[in-house]
Amino acid sequence: MNEKGLKAFRYPVYRIIEPGTRWLVRKGFHPNFITTLGFAVTLAAGLFYHQDHVRTAGLFVLLGGLLDIFDGRVARESGLASKFGSFYDSTLDRISEIVMFLGLASLYNSMRPQVEDMAMIYVVFLAMGGSLMVSYTRARAESLGLDCSVGMMQRAERVVLLGFGSLIFGLAWDGLVLDIVIIVVAILTNVTAIQRIVWVYKRGAGVPLDDG
Repeated sequence: MNEKGLKAFRYPVYRIIEPGTRWLVRKGFHPNFITTLGFAVTLAAGLFYHQDHVRTAGLFVLLGGLLDIFDGRVARESGLASKFGSFYDSTLDRISEIVMFLGLASLYNSMRPQVEDMAMIYVVFLAMGGSLMVSYTRARAESLGLDCSVGMMQRAERVVLLGFGSLIFGLAWDGLVLDIVIIVVAILTNVTAIQRIVWVYKRGAGVPLDDG
């Protein structure tokens, strides 16, 4: 198995959720509807972070991630996969991540306005910037005909780490676990973005663009 990270579990997860996928297809749920529902759920996660309900936010992060898997599977199984659907899904994913991280920043701003908590706000924005750059570098590479999916902190890893970290630990130990989770996401998303830049450089340096 050559796939790394959580991608190694992709097909086992697909098999587990297959009954749910078939049920959604039979009931006629459009993948864009599932995408929109997942978007709304992740927005709710950001709101729960803002309201200091960290465990509930974690649950909604995981639920939004699950719906994000379902929309792609339903699109393929129903034959409704489209360029717009892919664009719509990716766009809403980016917006929902921004809202989620804004909710986290608001949590630290209101939880304990001390120096270390104010510093964590900057770490949250670093994690948000890294997350967006991970997605952007892949999208830009794909627009050049390069399938750049390298790196250890892709969207699935971010969802699992933030979701389970928030759901299981909440603000336990004065929020220490949540601090560590966000710091790890901030570091590894930016490392992943750099890995992708290097990967594209090795394969694209000196290669001329196509005509037009």
